[in-house]
Amino acid sequence: MEDFKKLDIRVGTIVKVERIRRTEKLYKMLIDLGPLEKRQTVASLVEYYTPEQLLGRKVIFLANLKPVEFGGEVSEGMILTADYEGRVPLLTVVDEVPDGVRVV
Repeated sequence: MEDFKKLDIRVGTIVKVERIRRTEKLYKMLIDLGPLEKRQTVASLVEYYTPEQLLGRKVIFLANLKPVEFGGEVSEGMILTADYEGRVPLLTVVDEVPDGVRVV
């Protein structure tokens, strides 16, 4: 339980999606985390979603990862997904929850 408490998991909305042209599988996305402001992330979702399918989606975001570089772009966190039967469903919330709310 102590390890889980170290994770800063938040609700956010994908507000911008761009294909990283020099790669085959990566999107660069901007996630609105409300009071935590916006964070850029890079994710291998090109083969599963179009930009239009991602834009505006409410997601669960791991916000306290050290920034790393993927495909020449900085990623400041991670969108959480499942790995199920060759699909990659985005984790989300059922009820209306404001951006930035902590997942506990």
